[in-house]
Amino acid sequence: VTTGGTEANQLAVLLARERHGPTLSVLHGANAHHSVPRAAWLLGLPPATELPTPTGILDPAPLAEALATTPGPTLVTATAGTTDAGLIDPIHRIADLCDRYGADLHIDAAYGGLLALSARHRDKLAGLGRAHSVTIDLHKLGWQPVAAGLLAVPDTTLLTPLAHQADYLNATDDTEAGLPDLLGRSLRTTRRPDALKIATTLRALGRDGLTALIDRTIDTAHHLARLLDAHPGFELHAPPTISTVLFRPTHADDDHLATLRRTLLHEGRAVLGRTHADGRLWLKATLLNPHTTAEDLDSLISLLEGTHR
Repeated sequence: VTTGGTEANQLAVLLARERHGPTLSVLHGANAHHSVPRAAWLLGLPPATELPTPTGILDPAPLAEALATTPGPTLVTATAGTTDAGLIDPIHRIADLCDRYGADLHIDAAYGGLLALSARHRDKLAGLGRAHSVTIDLHKLGWQPVAAGLLAVPDTTLLTPLAHQADYLNATDDTEAGLPDLLGRSLRTTRRPDALKIATTLRALGRDGLTALIDRTIDTAHHLARLLDAHPGFELHAPPTISTVLFRPTHADDDHLATLRRTLLHEGRAVLGRTHADGRLWLKATLLNPHTTAEDLDSLISLLEGTHR
């Protein structure tokens, strides 16, 4: 259990460094979360190599070129649910390249990881189980208060580098007698019982309950996308992959768009994100409330119509 996706990504890079040493190279797409190159810097590794992602996802072709020319051990980081648009890298094809070139694979699925629960959407994560480590953040589609991050590994032996012995916390004879030893599961010593709220939610809702919330939230995002696409006053960037909808008023320039967003925020009327795609600025609606209604979406569009005029 971690404080969030940032700490989980840092732990993943740390574990890879401990497996391979301080010459480890980190490759990631420009679509990756900023915590990935930051982790390489924090851990004293060579500067991470950023690969261009003009389509919003990591293209296997430039990744193959980079792997072929990168000497020594390498960690590739793919993303399942980008911050900007909620896009998912082609995991199986990236994993194939990692196998071919002997690279480790970490997948940052902080946003999209819980799609694995949904029979309707888990195919978007095909290949997730091939990673050496996976970041998940239940603060997003798990609806947990922070902190609720997870780092998952396929084999607990991969966590061995975190092992540490302090007699006052995990005396050898206590551990051998069956007392839990949590010191090797985190870099933190004093920490909150964040696993409790996660366990409570899982016990209360179960897999089916969480899946229903995930499916409903994604359906709502697609409904918003259809409304915007059909409206002559708005331009939809693309149908959502998860629950992030990028759009912009049809005749607005980037400066007007930025001002519109700040006005709505300052007036407390709507909280919309912003991102650049295809050389232009877009408004970003990331739907994460499963109780959002069609009436709420209609109200948002009406608000934007009135503010944009």
